[in-house]
Amino acid sequence: MWWDKIAAVFKTKDLRNKILFVLGLLVVFRAGAAIPIPGVDVDQLKGFFEGNQFFGLLNIFTGGALDNLSILMLGVGPYITASIIMQLLTMIFPALKTMYQEEGEVGRQKFNQYSRYLTVPLAFMQAYGLLLLLERQDVLPQLNLFGLITNMVIVSAGSIFLMWLGELISEKGIGNGISLLIFAGIIASLPTQAGQLVATYDASQIPTYIGFLAAAFFIIAGVVLINEGQRNVPVSYAKRVRGFRMFGGVSTHLPLRVNQAGVIPIIFALSILLFPAMIANFLTLLNVPRLANIAQSISQFFNQGAYYAISYFILVVLFTYFYTAVTFDPKAISENLQKQGAFVPGIRPGQQTAEFMGRIINRITLVGALALGIIAILPFITQGFTGLATLAIGGTSLLIVVSVVLETIKQIEAQLSLREYE
Repeated sequence: MWWDKIAAVFKTKDLRNKILFVLGLLVVFRAGAAIPIPGVDVDQLKGFFEGNQFFGLLNIFTGGALDNLSILMLGVGPYITASIIMQLLTMIFPALKTMYQEEGEVGRQKFNQYSRYLTVPLAFMQAYGLLLLLERQDVLPQLNLFGLITNMVIVSAGSIFLMWLGELISEKGIGNGISLLIFAGIIASLPTQAGQLVATYDASQIPTYIGFLAAAFFIIAGVVLINEGQRNVPVSYAKRVRGFRMFGGVSTHLPLRVNQAGVIPIIFALSILLFPAMIANFLTLLNVPRLANIAQSISQFFNQGAYYAISYFILVVLFTYFYTAVTFDPKAISENLQKQGAFVPGIRPGQQTAEFMGRIINRITLVGALALGIIAILPFITQGFTGLATLAIGGTSLLIVVSVVLETIKQIEAQLSLREYE
């Protein structure tokens, strides 16, 4: 039973220490998220966030550190943006693709190091744009050059510090550090949201609450179904005789997950949607009429729920395919099977096996991508029927939270399985 597994986790010293280590770093993150930068107008900030859906989504993306303009207000956004740029560059530069896919753990470490280097200038750029935008919205006071540079350094250092925390969690703890930081920010906001819901309870809104709960239930069920679904490809091993012993001759299967990319497409899609919206909001404040009008049109496009939902759906589908193509190479799988003396029954080893694997992964990824896209926009659909303004944000949060929880539970179970053998 589940309580036996919990007991086993805390009885295992190494695993218990890893979990406590992760919890300690998450406490450090939440403590830093409570320290605001100097000169914040709290009342103006509260009104600004209540009337701006874009910054509400950006607050989720930063792990809940933006709503009080903390020193960690950029969150892990610059690092995720750098990762997206590096992944896109693998399609342009073959040397980067070779480094990421064929050079093993050393190549991936070098690739991740380049992503960290790229994070630093991106953090300064995003800090400058966000601080200037908030200053012109009267959330921050007018800053002189020294004050602007000081806040840029503080905010950028906070983002780089979070990147380090995420890497530390991934290396010495349990789960994906970046995803867990976003998860912690979402969970930390639940008590406040629950308190607001109780304070503003209205019996006439009961159908709205039921709609929210129904949407949450279907999102959770859909995410679990997509994350746990897999296609088992039969694999047989040829018999080999060495001396007086015979090896192989067994049949097994190769599991192909319906959603190979996990929660990454959601994070990528949100980052792509937030970036042009942030730039457009910034450009609307300029004194160039033509440029300001174009930026205003872009900003209005992202503020319209239908267009935003369609863009969100398309990006989730595209990024699911893109990330699957980057992380799953049918040709490499075929070569590894051939080296091990394995084959798919009825399929010739080599190129035909690679083509077979490619066809299967494309079909199941189509199902996974469409399902993930529908789950992502389901809160927008429910919002259209119920009129609950915060449901879109809640849906995205649930999507990230459930995926992170499932992935972390799998890693804990894998650690427990390793310790059950002598």
